[in-house]
Amino acid sequence: MKKLTATLPLLILLVACNSGHKRIIAYTKGDVDINKAANVVTVMGNGTTTHAEQTIDYYSGDKVTLTIKTPSLESKVDFADNGLYVLNVKNDTIVGSYQNYSAPAATQKVFTQEMLKHSVDSLQQLITNQNVNASNKNFFVLPYHAVKISNNIDATVVGPFHQMTSIEKEEGKEPEVYRFYTVREIRDIIAEVQTHIRP
Repeated sequence: MKKLTATLPLLILLVACNSGHKRIIAYTKGDVDINKAANVVTVMGNGTTTHAEQTIDYYSGDKVTLTIKTPSLESKVDFADNGLYVLNVKNDTIVGSYQNYSAPAATQKVFTQEMLKHSVDSLQQLITNQNVNASNKNFFVLPYHAVKISNNIDATVVGPFHQMTSIEKEEGKEPEVYRFYTVREIRDIIAEVQTHIRP
């Protein structure tokens, strides 16, 4: 009996380590009800256009399937692997990529014409889903779909309409940051950059 009691904390630790962890960051528009117990995300469809985000954590190695319900459709989204996900519960496509969020003082402030043109080309490829894949650390998330963005559930995800431009290093390491935008935001950025490109 003593032997079993001594090994019980170890068994609990092993079960906890093997249980897994899925963190889902849901980007929504308007009022949304997330019922974690039932694995159902309900979009109210009340005409509200306010952007919002919610985080859902599942401490399980098993596949999780969320049902998304809107006034006009119902779809299911699977989360098979452990890790960090972005779930798009908006009717707009969301795009994003890994970003090096260095300190503002170290950020380059002078851009050549070639750099501006390259930026426009890269952004246009991103919103048309060209050269987008996990190995490139960029992501194209259709409405009512999800993508896994990292094995690191503690990575920082900056969502649409945020103005964050820098994050401090922790223990001398660059933070792992992913920045997401709506396609409409990217088009506005492209239009602004193009005003600085000479014919």
